[in-house]
Amino acid sequence: MSTVTAPRTQSPAPARPRARLDWRLRFGALSLIWGFSFLLIKVGTEGYAPFQVTLGRLVFGTAVLAATMAVKRERLPRGARLWGHMAVAAFFLNALPFSLFAYSELTIPSTLAGICNATSPLWGMALSLVALSEDRPTRVRVAGLGLGFLGVLTVLGAWQGFHGLDATGTAMALLASLSYPVGWIYVRRTLAGTGNSHLSMTGGQLLLAALQLAVVTPLFTSFPAHFSLVPLLAIATLGALGTGLAVLIQYGLVAEVGPTTAQMVTYFIPVIATGAGVAILGESLRWTTPVGALIVLAGAALTQVRGKKGA
Repeated sequence: MSTVTAPRTQSPAPARPRARLDWRLRFGALSLIWGFSFLLIKVGTEGYAPFQVTLGRLVFGTAVLAATMAVKRERLPRGARLWGHMAVAAFFLNALPFSLFAYSELTIPSTLAGICNATSPLWGMALSLVALSEDRPTRVRVAGLGLGFLGVLTVLGAWQGFHGLDATGTAMALLASLSYPVGWIYVRRTLAGTGNSHLSMTGGQLLLAALQLAVVTPLFTSFPAHFSLVPLLAIATLGALGTGLAVLIQYGLVAEVGPTTAQMVTYFIPVIATGAGVAILGESLRWTTPVGALIVLAGAALTQVRGKKGA
């Protein structure tokens, strides 16, 4: 980031620049936080229903952003139409995928859920070809799309008849990863250029998602008979770090190094999720899982390659 230097006049000593953690360290922290999120979801579902895990995650995440907004003296956006669009974004970017991942991890390992999350750029590429006329395909990006989905089939062991995998749980995890690009395309079409800060928009979005889950959760779950401490701590950590703090780190990275570099975190998440699931939760790992994950990541990387202007 460029800095503005004051002219040399007789004035008080210049203010000391605020110390800021190197972006590489923040990038690594974000990768770890999101990579461990799938482990935390799995632990949370051991004591609470999936909707309760998601509601708790959103409540703690919203609290972090609300506190940040209070410190920075920022207000929530205004306008009924704007809040209507934000409600749709909250559903596709938070309420729906968070709930689907929580339900999926009732029957599939956290390692598989983390790898399914890595397919999000592939879904985004496929959807952008249809929904965004300015996002023109190239042969490299289309090849990446095909390679990525070949990787998905490898992870699932398609030639072995998907043996040993729960089809419903896997489908939920893939649908969760599909929900993210649907939400971002909607945001790009309806909420771009509103003049509000990312912090205030995201704070309002998480608040709406929390309200959506607050309405849905009592309809499908009963109040917990007792509160399991470890799963509750997992949910609190998932919300405060994986939803609240992670968003703040992400926007800081985008502002400093740009969206292309910041989104590279996507390629580290499944690696960390797999390591955490195997090392801490003792989840089994077939050879098709890491090999397929590498193919998925390679395909996802190719879908992000932009053609030269005028080509």
